[in-house]
Amino acid sequence: MERQADPDILLQRKRKLTNVAIGLIFLLSGIEYAVILPTVWMYLQSLDAQPFFLGLVLSAFSLTELLSGPIFGYWSDSTGKTKNVILLSNCFEIAGNFMYFVGISKWFLLGSRLVAGVGAGAGASIFGYLTRCSSSRDRIPVFAMAMACRQAGLLIGPAFNVFLRYCTFQIGPFHVDKFTAPGIFMCALWALMQFVVIFMFYDLPPNPSPQHEREPLLKQTDIQSPLYGAINCVQDPSSNQDDFTSMEDSSPPSTLPITNNHICSQSAELNEFTKKPMIGLVREEVVVLLTAQFVTFFNQTALETLVTPLAQTYLGFEDLQNSLLYFFCGIEMLIGFLVVRILSRCCSDRILLVFGLCICNISCIWCLLFLAKPTG
Repeated sequence: MERQADPDILLQRKRKLTNVAIGLIFLLSGIEYAVILPTVWMYLQSLDAQPFFLGLVLSAFSLTELLSGPIFGYWSDSTGKTKNVILLSNCFEIAGNFMYFVGISKWFLLGSRLVAGVGAGAGASIFGYLTRCSSSRDRIPVFAMAMACRQAGLLIGPAFNVFLRYCTFQIGPFHVDKFTAPGIFMCALWALMQFVVIFMFYDLPPNPSPQHEREPLLKQTDIQSPLYGAINCVQDPSSNQDDFTSMEDSSPPSTLPITNNHICSQSAELNEFTKKPMIGLVREEVVVLLTAQFVTFFNQTALETLVTPLAQTYLGFEDLQNSLLYFFCGIEMLIGFLVVRILSRCCSDRILLVFGLCICNISCIWCLLFLAKPTG
């Protein structure tokens, strides 16, 4: 009995180590974002960059992450080797952050964020891996763990700038100061992350849970109807005409009569959904949620891009003040997550969505009032 339990214990141990490695990856991604953002504007100013370069540098990271994400995801799904994808993506993170540390010119700095963004594209592969290796019951806690680690990185990331701003020494021909220190700091962390992935990450087989627990992310609920059982009878070659006739006779009087043409049309519609799963993305509720997420992230990144130059121009903020500002914003985000979690027990998702969008509108109006009279 003990020998039969050993493989299960070993599998659970590997699963825990893999989850720890994934959590550290998302933690570093949050730290990188929070460490670089408070000082990147002044770094560009030291390189005689125009103001619009700040938007280019911040957008470059997201652009290559968007392009590389599907490629890494396809590679991971087709080979089942997520570990190799992560190791390769970490190499791009190391190279990109080292280029950020070197900082020869504003264009080299732009290229560094392009390279680092390619490494961030591995997030799609990790989420795909978590989906394959978790049941529908465990999927939400696992995803929440990954996102919570990133939020923790956003919270503690600005704190590193408190001591990085005092760095002033030479590494060979390169000078380390408060602008270049975040680059070499993140380069070292991602290099250590390579060893963590090598020794702690395992490409585990898909979760051997029952079929009804491994539900897809998009369900075919909109196509299913009271006729769904009849459609299955038509599609099932083992069903005979007598079974179908008895089904017609046993239908309640209040339902509409079932005709062969109607059943065939419903069956064709179901087959069309099965052949083209992307149809599920154009459902009304999915479009609303994706649009709301787009608007939210657009507002967030736009305000984060504007806050450092505006704070420098009107409030005289420097790197330390910016780091403290982002630190308090991280605390506010964690409080927001806790509030949403509490309200989700007594409020519907629709109310929470409306409440969140109202907060976004208030923040945009507040920014306009500040720009109208920044000193009053």
